[in-house]
Amino acid sequence: MIALALILAAQSSAQPTAEALALGRDLAEKGTLAAMLPVLEQQETAAMIAAHPELSAADKAALTTTAHQVFTAGRDRLLAADARSYADHLSVADLRVLVAASNTPAAARLRAAMPAIIVQTTSAIGAVDFKGEVAAAFCKSSGKLCQPAQ
Repeated sequence: MIALALILAAQSSAQPTAEALALGRDLAEKGTLAAMLPVLEQQETAAMIAAHPELSAADKAALTTTAHQVFTAGRDRLLAADARSYADHLSVADLRVLVAASNTPAAARLRAAMPAIIVQTTSAIGAVDFKGEVAAAFCKSSGKLCQPAQ
């Protein structure tokens, strides 16, 4: 039993190979997260600018530049973490197959359309308050959690 635990611990702490990380990064760069991040950058930056009408045009341009710099650094960290997750959870053989599939013309068209798909989907559903909806449903069924959280 102890030997099995040691083997499992060794496997879970094993570092992915350089190939696995590279393949994971390739997938991460082409994944939904990568497609979603520029949409979020644009929306969040626009919201910040809209919330501060006192900013001059030059200030707005400077804020947009700063937001993009912060976005770029954050994007790299997120995609590196995403790549590592792919490498940790998928075999090199699976990663090779997935990367090959991501290089097809259909996959390229999907990536090109993904920002518009994300905007359309989020616009169609509007604001989502998961915790609020869960609390309301639980309140209705149990009579508990009926007061807003403080």
